[in-house]
Amino acid sequence: MVTKGSAETAGQAIGNPAVGADPDGEGGRAVGGADEAEPGGRPPRSLYFGVFGLLLGMFLAMVDGLIVGTALPTIVGDLGGLDQLSWVVTAYLLTTAVATPIWGKVGDLYGRKGTFMAAVVLFLAGSTLSGLARDMGQLIAFRAVQGLGAGGLMVGALSIIGVLVPPRQSGRMQSMIGAMMPVAFIGGPLLGGFLTDHLSWRWAFYVNVPIGAVALVIVGRWIRLGRSGRSTARIDYAGAVLLSAAILALTLLASWGGVRYGWASPQILGLAAVAVVASAWFVRVERRAVEPVIPPRLFRSRNFTVAQILSFLVGAVMLGATSYLPQYMQFVQGLSPTDGGLLLLPLMFGMLGVQLGTGVLISRNGRYRVYPILGGAVLTVGVLVLLSLGTDTGTALASALTVVAGMGIGFVMQSTMIITMNSADLRDMGAASGTVTLLRTVGGSLGVALLGAVFTGRLHSGLADRVGEGAADRLTAGAGQLTPQVLDGVAAPVREAYRAAVTSGLHGVLLGAAVLAALGFVAAWFVREVPLRSAADAGDGAGAAD
Repeated sequence: MVTKGSAETAGQAIGNPAVGADPDGEGGRAVGGADEAEPGGRPPRSLYFGVFGLLLGMFLAMVDGLIVGTALPTIVGDLGGLDQLSWVVTAYLLTTAVATPIWGKVGDLYGRKGTFMAAVVLFLAGSTLSGLARDMGQLIAFRAVQGLGAGGLMVGALSIIGVLVPPRQSGRMQSMIGAMMPVAFIGGPLLGGFLTDHLSWRWAFYVNVPIGAVALVIVGRWIRLGRSGRSTARIDYAGAVLLSAAILALTLLASWGGVRYGWASPQILGLAAVAVVASAWFVRVERRAVEPVIPPRLFRSRNFTVAQILSFLVGAVMLGATSYLPQYMQFVQGLSPTDGGLLLLPLMFGMLGVQLGTGVLISRNGRYRVYPILGGAVLTVGVLVLLSLGTDTGTALASALTVVAGMGIGFVMQSTMIITMNSADLRDMGAASGTVTLLRTVGGSLGVALLGAVFTGRLHSGLADRVGEGAADRLTAGAGQLTPQVLDGVAAPVREAYRAAVTSGLHGVLLGAAVLAALGFVAAWFVREVPLRSAADAGDGAGAAD
């Protein structure tokens, strides 16, 4: 069932005349009202320009870490504090993860457009302050501010698109989002290197300001939403605190487990306990809250629940594979970090091509159930195909083999986002998009941690079998400082043993990823073919249990 406010929002989104006052200044018609609609019920062309502003905001969140990562060595050389370097990244990731679901709920309660623009402003403020930082402590603090804003960029844009464009027509919009990923993955490191080399590392942060300013202008001028704020809104403070505690504990556990602390150490066990207790308490609080951060009613929809499981699993497979394939490319194939990253382009383009094609097909016929099933199967096969990688595999072949896994990821990511949006009432669009984004992020973090433990274990055991336990301990203990260039300088038997051990570690990661992909394939069969909302029934409330 849809509330009066959400029904009005739906009417605005599809181009009906404005209904009632709009305290947030978001009234009027959706971008390019119905009088400008294209034949066949497709979104008006002017809508794409408004969505472009939203995509710029999302692009900032996607590309920031890649740009900054390239500049980190120079930053340390200028500011010092090598022992604090990891926190430049960790502080950003922690605050982003914590803020994501909260931004989504705040948008649902107080207005999505205003909330998205506030997130952009906060992100730009953090970027500017990070560029002005004079020591590592300041930089870490300002990166945390930047991360708080970043949490609202992706979820805010997705929730606005979910209101403006019914799921039946959203395939093309989702394809536009997918098209940004390869651009971010390729352009981010290149832009970061260019700015650092020719201007200053500070411009790795300042570059966000003009892009964000353009996004603010376009969204402010071209995005028009109906009333989305609720005068009786009550913030779920207890739920927000508990969810934040659970996410912080899980993120730190994933970052530190097996790296800084052993998996059986008091620190890691303590974080695990905090995560479990906070999560359980959060579920209890959400069932009683008037306006829960993540409404339990969303999970009454079987499709919504299955889509979140798929998002979690594909996040784990995607980040796990893309984190450890570069290790193989660098240490076994002998490539530079940049070249190793570029050789993963087939994976990215496979993902992009499938997302574009799937988006068009879903928009054309409204059928989507086959795609997560197909995606689970293709992803499982694609990961298993990568088990053929060995120490003597040609570089071109190694790169080309990643395309199958990329296609599988594309099938699942595209369809799960559309299923999520179709399964939620318009009043919960922000919470829904925040949930799917959060679960994909948490899945990725835990996937990297758990698969990383498998990688490290097989790497060590493989070395011990070839060069002895003592040498294996020395090599793995210094793995953080062991580069392909350093490896080239060691004795040939040790070098070959290390390359074989890295390959064995990667095979362990791929086997684990294949299990996760197979679980996704099984889960995908539980998706039901519920008709996608169209402009004609956008206010009917697809969030009912299905």
